[in-house]
Amino acid sequence: MQKKLIKVNPSDNVAVALVNLVAGEVINFEGEDITIESDVKMKHKIAMYPFEIGEKIIMYGVLVGKASAKIEKGGLLSTLNVKHESAKVSGKTETIGWTVPNVDKWKDRTFQGYQRTDGQVGTENVWLFFPLVFCENRNIEILKGIFEKELSKPKENDYQLLLRSLVNSEKGAEEVVAKSNEVDLFENIEVKFITHQGGCGGIRQDSHSLAKLLAGYVNNPNVAGATVLSLGCQNLQISIFQDAMKAINPNSDKPVLIYDQQQIGTIEDMLNTVVKDSFAAIKEANKIKRTPTPLSKLKIGLECGGSDGFSGISANPTLGVLSDKLVALGGTTILSEFPELCGVEQELVNRCVDDKDGKRFLELMQWYEKTVVDAGSGFDMNPSPGNIKDGLITDAMKSAGAAKKGGTSPIVGVFDYGEYIDEPGFTLLCTPGNDVECTTAMVGSGANMVLFTTGLGTPTGNPIAPVVKVSSNTQLAEKMSDIIDFNTGGIITGEKSIDEMADEMLEFIIDVASGTIKTKAAILNQNDFIPWKRGVSL
Repeated sequence: MQKKLIKVNPSDNVAVALVNLVAGEVINFEGEDITIESDVKMKHKIAMYPFEIGEKIIMYGVLVGKASAKIEKGGLLSTLNVKHESAKVSGKTETIGWTVPNVDKWKDRTFQGYQRTDGQVGTENVWLFFPLVFCENRNIEILKGIFEKELSKPKENDYQLLLRSLVNSEKGAEEVVAKSNEVDLFENIEVKFITHQGGCGGIRQDSHSLAKLLAGYVNNPNVAGATVLSLGCQNLQISIFQDAMKAINPNSDKPVLIYDQQQIGTIEDMLNTVVKDSFAAIKEANKIKRTPTPLSKLKIGLECGGSDGFSGISANPTLGVLSDKLVALGGTTILSEFPELCGVEQELVNRCVDDKDGKRFLELMQWYEKTVVDAGSGFDMNPSPGNIKDGLITDAMKSAGAAKKGGTSPIVGVFDYGEYIDEPGFTLLCTPGNDVECTTAMVGSGANMVLFTTGLGTPTGNPIAPVVKVSSNTQLAEKMSDIIDFNTGGIITGEKSIDEMADEMLEFIIDVASGTIKTKAAILNQNDFIPWKRGVSL
């Protein structure tokens, strides 16, 4: 029989409803009877004893809020009786040890990856087109239409066929329902395109930040080479972009084709040259083939979006255990979303191997929070309406669950936005909590795959890295099966342990990294790319 309540940490004074509870229902939990005061939807929290106004609310073993009104034992916690509160942190108080997981069963496992000359290994082989400035977006879109039509042979989807049948019925013609089954011209290379709204019109710092991000995409092991368009007069000059690439990898031998429209002249002249040169380079990149690669070459971003009250109990802890196992194998994992680490700073600082990393983490958090406050908001405004509806009623509560994606391994580095992560182990990267901005940033810092947990459903993808969508509950996995890749709902029902689920997920991502399983985001052609604009427009 499935349990009705769960307490995540022994020191918690609240419990999570695993099923819908009815007012007046009496539940025997941890040796005592608890009378449910009102109807409680699954994923929401109830008080384990009466709370007075101002009393601390503890979940995941940390402070996640304070009672703003009296709450009876068995009463529902909501935004009406709980306000955000988190512990204040000034520095490292202890060094948290780590019990290294046994990974003997995985140490000889490999994935089929694309080897790069600098030692990095890709899970994809992509030729990437992008502009240095938004003025070139139209030309990128023209190139996208040209190359996708001739190289990728886009398949006609059901919506296209539906519209065609409707049009033909209006014309009195027979319905055409057959799909195109043409195959791609090149077997080992994909051609992808990104556009953006940056590169000019803002402060110079934004252009330099964008240059670092784009340079990170070129250096990402999933990219074989790139075609870059420049207008010529923009803030993000070609030289700035080239300097950013040299700063990341001064000895890179990847082919990068750069074109300046104002130097070349007409669009026709430029695009004719771009098409000829790029086709020749893509043909050469297609010669690269997958080869067996140790799991230590995986560099995985850990992300969540559309979280619910189960995310911190099932999906996120599963990623945490997987992260620990990958780190033990010599791999790299990245935890970001700094607004969603509010309230768990002390644990993260104490996990830093080097004290300077703990200090830098706090400095970045404090800077970020100040910019949010200066803008008239605060980290306490982070939970979205969807989060709140599904039980995440304070930022600290959301953060405590989100941080579970990072497991327990030591933190070997703390990086700011746009910095490239080139060392193995568990790392922190300063990014927004926004799904696409965060995913964009982690891939720009070198992630060759992203694991993305969700309790409500979100379709985020990336143009160069597989994004594996992980459901916190079975209802979502069944309802939105077109976007969910992996379901951890068995943890909620008691069918699977977190460790068992992590092992299953590791098997799954080996297949994704090897190209034998295509993510739902890739199937849907969900190629999201949004740089973080830190400055103002001028």
